[in-house]
Amino acid sequence: MTPRFVKFAFAIAAILFTSSFAAAQEHGGKTAIELFQSTGWVGILLLLVSMLGTYLCIENFVSITRDKLAPPQVVDELDALIQEEDYDKAVELATEEGGYLSSLISSALRMRHAGYEEMIGVLEQVSAEETFKLTAKISYMSLLGNVAPLLGLLGTVTGMITSFQKIEQMTAPKPKDLASGVYESLVNTTMGLFLAIVFLTAFFFLKNKVTKLSLSITLQGVDMLKGMAGKVSH
Repeated sequence: MTPRFVKFAFAIAAILFTSSFAAAQEHGGKTAIELFQSTGWVGILLLLVSMLGTYLCIENFVSITRDKLAPPQVVDELDALIQEEDYDKAVELATEEGGYLSSLISSALRMRHAGYEEMIGVLEQVSAEETFKLTAKISYMSLLGNVAPLLGLLGTVTGMITSFQKIEQMTAPKPKDLASGVYESLVNTTMGLFLAIVFLTAFFFLKNKVTKLSLSITLQGVDMLKGMAGKVSH
């Protein structure tokens, strides 16, 4: 990824992160910076989760598209070579491109001497492998979405510890004396839940997208090879 893309991802992460403080600001409370300062070291961990998760969201939404997995120009070239029965050149082109559809076609064409049914069987097997790779790639978003509320819970516990330490140290603590610990607890919890909602929603959206694209591209690959049914050995 280019440095510009990374900077853009971090900028979005900052917007995403600070938006969780919007409600408090609207009601005349502390600013976003003041609220973040109250989160302690857990808040820094949540910030890192926010930045990494936002980067993964943008990268996956950009890379998991039909044009990336099955570039129209490559599809047209492969289809033309298959129609011309120039299978060796088609395998070479597909191997060089290395995309989702290209992997299906190159693997299937290498098995053309075993028969059409074997070709389709290999195509489906490679499709399952490529789908697994995409699913594994987006699964890190699910991981971060599940880690975020746990970090928020950790921040809740550390905030309670801070408050109880104040109670233990002071003879007659006032509510204001306990405010820092309460802020630490509530703000960390809010941040963790907010990040979990965003990243898990994005993960399930991308998971459905991967399923639909995988099925569609696999069917496209089968359609490209159907003309070979009577041309390869059985």
